[in-house]
Amino acid sequence: MKKWTRKKLALLLLTVALLTATAITAVTAYMRPGNAPNTPQASAPVASEEAGPDGPRDAKELEAFADGIFADAMKKYNTVGSNFAVVSNGKVLLSKGYGYADRENKIPVDSSTVFQIGSVTKQFTALAAMQLVDKGKIDLHHDIQEYLGGMKVPNTTGKKLTMYDLLTYTSGFDKPDILSGSKPEYVKQFYPMKEALEANMPTVVRTPGEAYTYDNFGFTLAGYAVGEVAGTSYAQYMEDNIFKPLGMNSTNVRFKPELLGRMAAHYDPKGKLIPLEGFIPTDRPSGGMVSNADDMVKYLMMHLNNGTYEGKEILSPESIKQMHTYQVFPDKDYPVTTIGFEGYFTEKMNGHHVVIKGGNVTGHSSLIVLLPEENTAFYMSYNNDSMMSLDVYEAFMNHYFPRKEAAPQPSYSEISEQQAKDYTGLYQNTRLGSMRSHVSYSDGKLVIETGDLGKSTLKMIHPLLFEDEAGNKLAFQKNGAGQITYFYYMTLPHYVGYAQKVDTNAPFTDVPADSKYASYIHNLYALKIMDGKSATLFDPNETLTQGEFSELLLHAHGWESMPYTIEGNKKQMLSGLPNYKPDSPVTREMAALMIQNLRQAEPGTKVTLSGETDAWAVEAITTLVSQGIMDPDTGINSDGSIDFRSKQLLKRQEASALLDLAFDYYTLPILKK
Repeated sequence: MKKWTRKKLALLLLTVALLTATAITAVTAYMRPGNAPNTPQASAPVASEEAGPDGPRDAKELEAFADGIFADAMKKYNTVGSNFAVVSNGKVLLSKGYGYADRENKIPVDSSTVFQIGSVTKQFTALAAMQLVDKGKIDLHHDIQEYLGGMKVPNTTGKKLTMYDLLTYTSGFDKPDILSGSKPEYVKQFYPMKEALEANMPTVVRTPGEAYTYDNFGFTLAGYAVGEVAGTSYAQYMEDNIFKPLGMNSTNVRFKPELLGRMAAHYDPKGKLIPLEGFIPTDRPSGGMVSNADDMVKYLMMHLNNGTYEGKEILSPESIKQMHTYQVFPDKDYPVTTIGFEGYFTEKMNGHHVVIKGGNVTGHSSLIVLLPEENTAFYMSYNNDSMMSLDVYEAFMNHYFPRKEAAPQPSYSEISEQQAKDYTGLYQNTRLGSMRSHVSYSDGKLVIETGDLGKSTLKMIHPLLFEDEAGNKLAFQKNGAGQITYFYYMTLPHYVGYAQKVDTNAPFTDVPADSKYASYIHNLYALKIMDGKSATLFDPNETLTQGEFSELLLHAHGWESMPYTIEGNKKQMLSGLPNYKPDSPVTREMAALMIQNLRQAEPGTKVTLSGETDAWAVEAITTLVSQGIMDPDTGINSDGSIDFRSKQLLKRQEASALLDLAFDYYTLPILKK
């Protein structure tokens, strides 16, 4: 498992969450073999008309701009091959490839190069669902179970889950990434969607429609519903009703042999060749499509022409408008999602109406940007998973759609300590359990502290909108009962979901309020990491087995919502641990090594241990202690040494302290490797 530095964590969350990826190209000719990568290819004829008062006006100017942007961005992100297509007013202004689709065989990127487009697939799935809405076969606001052919969705909220909730990323599922894994060995196998869904069905635990969370499972379920309602498979429906009518002959939800033959090779962020990965289920409505630029420009034109392409209505103007109109707002001025599309990075919109959809799979990235009011759109793809698309998006907007007037500067008000009580407390990200935040009060302001990201001061703009020192906005949101329950922080990596307030009260009668361990026990109970031995008893002095502690540790680590990470995390957790026996008691030194294997804390001040500790555990214990990760009963001796009581068996209350401190909301330096 990777060791997450702050930089790597931000990158992961961006790609795994939303738009660190892009896919593109359109109408370019082949580059001749032997031409240097990043050399402009010969292009097909393009329109030279101006494109309106704003936006790209001239094809030659656009090409010169793109050449410069991609030369810099590809070098910065070590990208092997990329492409870029821009359409405006019904014309393809530019479609161009840069670099190599296959560096080893010197095959350049061109408009026929096929890329995996990752989560850009989601808005194709949304389009399919909206087609069935147009036909009266799906009601966006009916119970989704009406469209699942008898499949049941566990729901603890008392409110029905609808197609609208799925398509706006507000389903309330507890495990939105449960079907997000991919492996090379899946490529040549077929895994049916029904069986995969039934075997991995999450539970709706938040009121549907109430809180945004980037949701892969929700879109897979929506795609399954499309097939069930249409009486066919999702794959066949997409081909018959979207790809064929649009003439998208190189687009599919499956790896057809002919498309694999034109697919760009996959590279990691360092430029190393890596294998193609497949999915379970094989048809993945949340992110399984492949396409190329020749096809995607047709799709963009359909969107910009109110759902019609070459005289064929693919979707009604009313439904296209819904796909382009923001539906979810943490604050009225800060949109998050439409039906299928998203609106992250509001500051990069420069005051224009923009909807975007990014996608990422291992080794490929993609991005669609639509400006419906400007009749302009672009599509790009490249063969690594990095944040290059974000640089291109920002440069494109600043060049062609700059802000017409300065953004208004907010005024701030102080918040009283009494008012702050409604906001303060422990919050957990609704997608990534590993991301926990603590909001506190200080001198008329709120203070937020989030894991490895550090501490920020929040000034109040109005009672539900705050701003940090860097100008990033944070919007609080109330639940149906009028209580502040969520926040949405408009900075990476918080974009992946809302953060939900957790109730840290615990029912344990054997944990006194003045116990040194009470806050740790209450936090872990609230985060659903560590339960009591019964409904009212925690049993703080009972010992744990190695197996019990390892399970608690994986819960505390917080990545279980992404099941494909578990195997790697288990392996890393047990690295260097001698003679692991799940049914044997766990010692404190064993627990320390297992924690450090996952936490990868950076050594702080020098620590001298007293007492007996096995050599294999010394580095882990001294590192954790140097960062303050020790239970309250571990003290400093008069000579400055610390007795970690390494050989003693670990008690439940001690485990709660170590786990809470190691994986809490406080800033803790991480090893940079």
